[in-house]
Amino acid sequence: MKYQGSCHCGKVAFEVEGQIDKAISCNCSMCQRKGSLLWFVPRDKLHLLTPDKNAETYTFNKHAIRHRFCPACGMHPYGEGTDPKGNRMAAINIRCLENVELSSIPVSHYDGRSL
Repeated sequence: MKYQGSCHCGKVAFEVEGQIDKAISCNCSMCQRKGSLLWFVPRDKLHLLTPDKNAETYTFNKHAIRHRFCPACGMHPYGEGTDPKGNRMAAINIRCLENVELSSIPVSHYDGRSL
């Protein structure tokens, strides 16, 4: 399935392909403050509809994840990094996707504070 997503103002827009079978709620210092629900997909399944330069990047701690956000409205629609095997991944904030019934998606909790 293909989903459309964006920040609040639309300056950062994308589409992503895949099946949302679950989301992760992380309690690290960043994710807890953002309140994001993350769906991980291979990075090549995320296709930007706006220029990459429209999104700013924030990193912290080990600087392994590029938290992408809109400098105009402040929304964090996705992040980029690699999985333990070295594969490029995208962490999609499903709260920024259109036409997704959040209550139908199982959410598991991840203890990111322990890292």
